[in-house]
Amino acid sequence: MNTEQLRQSVKAKWLDYYQKNRHWLNRLQVWVTSEGQRRPTSSFIVATLSTLDPQFTEMLPLMVDLNADPDRIVATLGLNFDPDLELEAVPAEQTNADEVKMLPAAANIAQSPSRIAAKVDESCEGVYKKHRFPWQR
Repeated sequence: MNTEQLRQSVKAKWLDYYQKNRHWLNRLQVWVTSEGQRRPTSSFIVATLSTLDPQFTEMLPLMVDLNADPDRIVATLGLNFDPDLELEAVPAEQTNADEVKMLPAAANIAQSPSRIAAKVDESCEGVYKKHRFPWQR
């Protein structure tokens, strides 16, 4: 994997992770302002990426040997940005692709044919009463 592919891969994984977890990430005290951009601390970003991307984890020892400053690693990977602003810039069709699928409303379930049989046999004696067992006569 070349460096540009790694940058694109970790950026996509970071944004996906942030989007799915932003409701609680925004309440953590891991936020800093770096070069005018509000973002989580570099250490938090690097640690999160190390769990999300096995290729990143393989390259991390080399990156740390070259430069142990997490701010430089995040900047080099192109992750020195406000994730909220970055997500706003993503086209709507990309964000809707991961939209959560919801179950139908309760009103629609009550009208489904599978519920009709349950209403017919509310006494729980079985639909075919004439086919009782010998001990039920």
